[in-house]
Amino acid sequence: MKKRHYMVLFTLFFAVVLFMAACTDDAGTGSTGDSQSENASGDQGSDEAEAQNGKKTLVFGRGNDSLQLDPSKVTDGESIYVTNQIFDPLVRYKTDSTEVKPALATEWNVSDDGLVWTFTLRDDVTFHDGTDFTAEDVVYNFERWTSSGDFSYYAYMFGSTDEDMGGIIENVKATGDYEVKFTLSEPNAPFLQTLAMPPFGIASPEAIEKHGEDFFKNPVGTGPFVFEEWIPDDKITLSKNEDYFGDMANIDEVIFRTIPDNGARFLELQAGSIDLMKGLNPQDIQTAENDENLQVIRRPSMNVSYMAFNTSKKGPMSKKLVRQAINLAIDKEELMSLYDGIGKPAKNPLPPSLWGYNDNIEDYGYDVEEAKKLLAEAGYADGFNINLHTFANPRPYMPQPKITAQAIQEMLKDVNINVEVVVNDWDTHTSGEDTSYDMKFLGWTGDNGDPDNFLYVLLDKDNANASAGNVAMYKSDEVHDLLKAAQTEMDQEERIEYYMEAQKIIHEDAPWFPIAHTTPPIAASKNVKNYVPHPTGTEPFNLLDLEK
Repeated sequence: MKKRHYMVLFTLFFAVVLFMAACTDDAGTGSTGDSQSENASGDQGSDEAEAQNGKKTLVFGRGNDSLQLDPSKVTDGESIYVTNQIFDPLVRYKTDSTEVKPALATEWNVSDDGLVWTFTLRDDVTFHDGTDFTAEDVVYNFERWTSSGDFSYYAYMFGSTDEDMGGIIENVKATGDYEVKFTLSEPNAPFLQTLAMPPFGIASPEAIEKHGEDFFKNPVGTGPFVFEEWIPDDKITLSKNEDYFGDMANIDEVIFRTIPDNGARFLELQAGSIDLMKGLNPQDIQTAENDENLQVIRRPSMNVSYMAFNTSKKGPMSKKLVRQAINLAIDKEELMSLYDGIGKPAKNPLPPSLWGYNDNIEDYGYDVEEAKKLLAEAGYADGFNINLHTFANPRPYMPQPKITAQAIQEMLKDVNINVEVVVNDWDTHTSGEDTSYDMKFLGWTGDNGDPDNFLYVLLDKDNANASAGNVAMYKSDEVHDLLKAAQTEMDQEERIEYYMEAQKIIHEDAPWFPIAHTTPPIAASKNVKNYVPHPTGTEPFNLLDLEK
């Protein structure tokens, strides 16, 4: 049985390698031609651009375009990567950890009961449009977030609903020109960590009023880089903020280029037309490491990939025994061959790098006969037909999503489960409009280093939706009570106990098939200096340098 699966995976992988080789040849030819054409029209490669205009221009290659550039309305990494350059939150994470440091706020304190947080703000900051930053701007942004009804992260982190838009934040008041006070309805242990997340970047009120619904494509913040241009599905250009209050950027310009194919993107890196890239194919890692002109940098692991079961859908996915059976019927170790050394098997929603991880839980393992017994007990001895929705382009937590889906499709045949694989583009996959899925691939990179950001966001009943929160539609009152208790408990040891228990229940209920935790590789030119990838998946570029 195992050997057959191995041959299936090998055949799939070999076919894709041949396909990619063909695409690479085409992409190589097309890329060279495109680069020459673009250079003739002024859109130069990195080396030529610097030679002609004297600027230090960093060209960053990625697989997908941003969805939009209003940080309060996006949860996808490609959008956040750009907004993290343009906007500052009140506090930021340190360069290599999720420990918080000052940003727009210089200091803060919290009342003994954990309900009132007071922040002292910088008095020397201007937005990119020249307007001054004050406490009233913080109030404006929070009021905007709690009145718009479409701020995803606010709802995830602060529990807002249609009936209570503010969630646990009762009010935000300016108590001076440069002092702002938050009053909460209950203590919130991860509050400070949450405020450091890029989606809580402070935007210019004047720009919001000026651009209205088009603010998402005319972003104005206080960050180290200023928005210049967005050509959809091509590039986004930012320039250095010469008036930045913090560490001024060492580079003059950042260009985010969209290059969907990983192989084509790698060829551009080798050719020198981009300086830095995400989405390096696992099979290209060794090639990059052996190239004297390149370097491979590993992002610290704080992520998880998973296959969610639509527990709210009538039929087999609503049965716990069926979900447990599917966990048993998939050989997770075999799937790891598709990660080529960058992934480790996952058994919990939390990555093991986070405090509160329950290592005492035993994974389901691989047992086809036991899976068949559970299916028979659930009334599905003869199997059934279901679908699995996957996404087209690789993600940091899942380098080969289509092949992974096909491998699972083959494995589940052994227990008479017939799987239709549905491949969506990223926008469609995360829009939440299609709830027809039985199973759905997704993943998550931690935002703030707190277990709440994984367990509450991804598996609490408050966040049951088909977009990027609890796509399993899993609703457990017992888990909810544990997670809410952990949010309001300020003692970390007590919080750990809540999270340990919640993971036990989640494991038993099996709303997911957890797949892997990865250390995503980033390839860069050797000329890129002082680049430190952050565990949260994005980082400002003001500290890196480019030597040419």
